[in-house]
Amino acid sequence: MKFEKIEGLIDAPFTPMHPNGDINLEPIPAYAAMLKANGLKGVFVNGSSGEGYMLTDDERKAIAEAWVKAAPEGFKVIVHVGSCCARSSHELARHAKEIGAWGIGAMAPPFPKIGRVEELVKYIEEIASGAPELPFYYYHIPAFNGAYLPMLDLLKAVDGRVDNFAGIKYTFESMYEYNQCRKYADGKYDMLHGQDETILPCLAMGGARGGIGGTTNYNGRELTAIIEAWDRGDLKAAREHQDFAQEVINVICRYRGNIVGGKRIMKLIGLDLGPNRIPFRNLTDEEEEAMRKELEAIDFFSRCNKF
Repeated sequence: MKFEKIEGLIDAPFTPMHPNGDINLEPIPAYAAMLKANGLKGVFVNGSSGEGYMLTDDERKAIAEAWVKAAPEGFKVIVHVGSCCARSSHELARHAKEIGAWGIGAMAPPFPKIGRVEELVKYIEEIASGAPELPFYYYHIPAFNGAYLPMLDLLKAVDGRVDNFAGIKYTFESMYEYNQCRKYADGKYDMLHGQDETILPCLAMGGARGGIGGTTNYNGRELTAIIEAWDRGDLKAAREHQDFAQEVINVICRYRGNIVGGKRIMKLIGLDLGPNRIPFRNLTDEEEEAMRKELEAIDFFSRCNKF
């Protein structure tokens, strides 16, 4: 099967929640419109940024439905359906197809730890068969699940075996491996860049055309500007935008990372998405104020996503 290759950046949205931790679907239409207006090409929902593994299957279905319903024209909705229970993943994939999602994806489960490529292929087969008409993306993020497996070997193993395998969301540090995967079988598979801090080197070495990011939620204008500057041959501007993106990442790393600190930034730019679920430790009001001051110091609020 041949699928459209993604160009531009897909956002990994946070899951809006009420103060008591229940999911809150109300902000999603405004959220989708804001992302589209700031240059994002779609969303990858219920992933790590969306705290997907802390949600029930019914909650994940409701969130996916809300995003599909709210998506502007041409805005792709990819649903992360990974779970420690492959049968749940299969059902979530079937549901994603039923509601009209553009694609599906899954990372390796955090338990049990997958230690061989063949184990991963069998897991992918079970999930992808739930929606065989949709493109399936493997989400390679070994820092989250310990699945430090060679991705080139994965491509070789799924080739001719999982017909709807479309590519990899590659959230790892090896530009060499990324490029080898991109070149496999004359570029057969879509290699989506997954680290906002290294978009520029991946463009230069790996020829990336699409990516999925987390800091795109609030810094999408700057991240899309890296690609735009590269496309017009303005390396100086591309470097400046990439450097700024890293400055923003430096700030959120001091406030428990994108899932916690980044979600609170959404409140600072005008869209309160509520708290994170246990066991995440939410920012205190004092920490939020300190983070705001650090962001002001790098002129973030004049360059961030706008409503």
